[in-house]
Amino acid sequence: MRLSELSEQSGVPAATIKYYLREGLLAPGRRVTATTSDYDEEHLRRLRLIRAMIQVGRLPVATIKEVLGHVDDDSLGRTIRLGAALWALPQSPEPDEDDESVRAAQHEVEQVLSTLGWTNAEALSTISPAHRSLVLAVAALRRLGYTWDAELLLPYAELMHQAAIRDLDYVETQPTERERIETAVAATILVEPVLKALHRLAQEEESARRYGFE
Repeated sequence: MRLSELSEQSGVPAATIKYYLREGLLAPGRRVTATTSDYDEEHLRRLRLIRAMIQVGRLPVATIKEVLGHVDDDSLGRTIRLGAALWALPQSPEPDEDDESVRAAQHEVEQVLSTLGWTNAEALSTISPAHRSLVLAVAALRRLGYTWDAELLLPYAELMHQAAIRDLDYVETQPTERERIETAVAATILVEPVLKALHRLAQEEESARRYGFE
């Protein structure tokens, strides 16, 4: 398809597509003549991912470029490639190791990982942004007087493990390695809001069942 067709099918203005091409977010098309190129379904899929990252994820172009650089790095194994792409997304700051609540939260999180046998998560704990975010969230709850200990966290972690299994089951339905990584990145940006909304709806439903509408 020509640039005009790519623009029409994606709903992205041609000038914007040209900008993405200049910035390296979108691979060049197959050169047809000195002034025209041909684009395919892979360009359309990538363009839609870029728009989701900008419009839903609110990510700056520099961050998107870094994420997509990892997505396209065929030299990396799947786990490292996926991790690098996801870790390039905006993350929580480093926790203050001198904060008593942080130290207590780290202990409870380590207990959960140990109980579940998540050895890979333990090994990545010093560099994983997800681990850092969890510690910071548990520490904040503890400061407010809500003691979220390992016993309370454990069933939530087990539920999230089931969600992760379904995530990767879906990722593995994609035909190519690049599409699998793209799907995982898209899911991080788009499916997490779905899970958050489902969680809130479930809370509303359970609240109504327990307490009615009075």
